[in-house]
Amino acid sequence: MSVATVSRTLAGNYPVSETTRARVTAAVEALHYVVNVHAKALSGGVPGPVALVLHDITGPSLAHVAAGVEQEAAMRGRLSLVCATHGDPARENDLVQLMREQHAAAVVLVGGAEVDDAYHERMAGYAHGLASAGSRLVLVGRPPLPSDAPATVIEYDNRGGAFQAAAHLLAAGHRRVLFLGGETRFATAQQRRTGHLDALRAHGVPYEEELDVPGPYTRTSGYLRTRDALRAGLEFTAVFAGTDMVALGALAALREAGLGVPDDVSLVGYDDVPFAADLTPALTTVRVPYEDLGRSAVRLALEREERISGDDHVVLSTQLVIRQSAAARG
Repeated sequence: MSVATVSRTLAGNYPVSETTRARVTAAVEALHYVVNVHAKALSGGVPGPVALVLHDITGPSLAHVAAGVEQEAAMRGRLSLVCATHGDPARENDLVQLMREQHAAAVVLVGGAEVDDAYHERMAGYAHGLASAGSRLVLVGRPPLPSDAPATVIEYDNRGGAFQAAAHLLAAGHRRVLFLGGETRFATAQQRRTGHLDALRAHGVPYEEELDVPGPYTRTSGYLRTRDALRAGLEFTAVFAGTDMVALGALAALREAGLGVPDDVSLVGYDDVPFAADLTPALTTVRVPYEDLGRSAVRLALEREERISGDDHVVLSTQLVIRQSAAARG
């Protein structure tokens, strides 16, 4: 049996007899043969996968982005690959280059970033390198690059969402709001802080540095920052937590101090992760459409590949979800 006959049988795109197909199948099983997908991709016989590169896979928000990527990729007949960098730029670079060599249809980078000249240079390098290999860089939840960089950007109204959350507390009569923002070196945290400051200005409330306490977006950090503020005698009637995980820690510290939510202190989070509605009291928060971010990333990248759409920059809306953790100041 010729090599060409075996190749055509395995490809399934050429008519062969049932006898020949049975012989090839038996030989493949006996030899434990595996198709060289890389070689097949080089020949254009297999559509490239979608690669998702994120900081880690344990955070609930990033997990929902990953779910959206996987769902959209599967619906379009593509495999999806998930890779974690653990915040290491060198590992991120290695993963992007690996996906370029593997002819991924798109490489989706998700999560906060320190935006400086080095970041823009690195992202532009990724974008041009992937484009030269027929792939596409997609940035999710990250600021756009200069217009000459061949990249797709999927953002959400981060600043506007923070404005809504802070304005909700201010409209309820709160004037001393403890803001538990993120680490200011990250663009996402900067945008949320700016939204908070916008709301203070809009309501004529002066900014007070002692109420602006940045830190990591973790439950432990939320607990420690709130506990330390209470121990220092800092007066506040509401807490705006930069994420729902931070809000969870803040809630624990408030309860430990004998303070009720919302009777003594109102609390607002950000993200609307699944547990937010199940807390007692249910958490007022800002809903970020994380799964839609993932779906949009894949859709726009693949539609560009298929020349269906040329959209390069999309901003999704956020929504304030009012539950029971925030109340009017008595």
